[in-house]
Amino acid sequence: VQLQASGGGLVQAGGSLRLSCAASRATFRPYAMGWFRQAPGRGRQFVAAANWPNDFTYYEDSVKGRFTISKDNSKNTVYLQMDSLKPEDTAVYYCAASSYRIPVRDNNAYKYWGKGTLVTVSS
Repeated sequence: VQLQASGGGLVQAGGSLRLSCAASRATFRPYAMGWFRQAPGRGRQFVAAANWPNDFTYYEDSVKGRFTISKDNSKNTVYLQMDSLKPEDTAVYYCAASSYRIPVRDNNAYKYWGKGTLVTVSS
């Protein structure tokens, strides 16, 4: 399964971006798809995840109320709407997916990863 992420770019503080991530295989049935980010010199950090079976969503505390994760079951696609962006949100954003039950905040638990997309927020 390949994950194709898109939507990164340069935006001013307070602006918005929408990331998308689609799984290539139509028969893929995800348990969860999530977003992680990695800023220069830092480890990969959990951002948000969506659970397919029960529609639960999960967020890292610093993005709650600003980021919204959503999914399109028919397209095996997950979206991350990012509003009120801050310079500290600058990072490479990665999407990830698992077809098995996993702890969705744990980046070591995901089997499939997309190439990152760079988000740069200027002050």
